[in-house]
Amino acid sequence: MKRRNFVRATTAAVTTGVILPVTAIGRSGDREQDTQDRMINHYVLFWLKKTLNRDEKEAFTGFFDLLRKVPGIRSFYYGGPADSKDREVVDNSFDYNLMIQFDSLEALEVYGVHPLHMEAIEQYGHYWEKVTVHDSVLEAVK
Repeated sequence: MKRRNFVRATTAAVTTGVILPVTAIGRSGDREQDTQDRMINHYVLFWLKKTLNRDEKEAFTGFFDLLRKVPGIRSFYYGGPADSKDREVVDNSFDYNLMIQFDSLEALEVYGVHPLHMEAIEQYGHYWEKVTVHDSVLEAVK
């Protein structure tokens, strides 16, 4: 996906509410309690261009250094595929993955259009050939 289309699609998804609001899934009327037991998980897979050399692939980590500065992030992790056993259901074809947790959907929405996020995409978007984003609501197991 071209960088401009990725930015446009990401911004459209955030601004139109494509991501299911936390309160829509609530199991009780106490929103404060629900949000304490839940978080928004933002999981992204990156497939970098095959033409990049090792140094360029390593330089891509500057993308994550920029993103981690966006306010409102609960936790932030990035890495590459694990050397797990090959199984039919495992897809380790990606180069990098990113997992960010937020306390609320609102914090994710702020992140999605934040100037640092946009700057990171502008600076590093030419490195990737494919990106997939998975946003979900996670509940604590009691």
